[in-house]
Amino acid sequence: METNNAPIEIKKYLPHLKPMLMVDAIERICSEEALTHFAITHSCIFVQNDYLSETGLIENAAQTCSAISGQYYFDAEPTCESQNNPNVIGFISSIKKITVHQLPKVNSVIQTKAQLLTQVQMPDYTICTLKVTIFGTEIVFLEGEMNLFLQKK
Repeated sequence: METNNAPIEIKKYLPHLKPMLMVDAIERICSEEALTHFAITHSCIFVQNDYLSETGLIENAAQTCSAISGQYYFDAEPTCESQNNPNVIGFISSIKKITVHQLPKVNSVIQTKAQLLTQVQMPDYTICTLKVTIFGTEIVFLEGEMNLFLQKK
């Protein structure tokens, strides 16, 4: 698993840009697992009444999950010009189960752990099932499983 004391640039693994970027950095990543973090601010488009909404939690979960499978489509070392990868699209193909236990407040930092359960890797697309947990200090905000589809354009 790639890890060091400094967070890993998320642009190495996701095509998203703000305001849709719901992951600040990757703390650890390998071919089967990723751990990310995200600081919730008032400027986040998914904040409602000082809390990150259920939709925001699910988008954060999906982006953390897609970082695992997205590794296949991105260069190991992006150049300064590679803000995103316009040749890859991805989406949640289905949510198998999601349980939202609690919503995190603005000005808190959430961590998201994704674990690859199954994956079909083809040259032009990937279909995978992942388990995901979003948590804070002693609090689990979301637990679930989802299927993702990533494809070269």
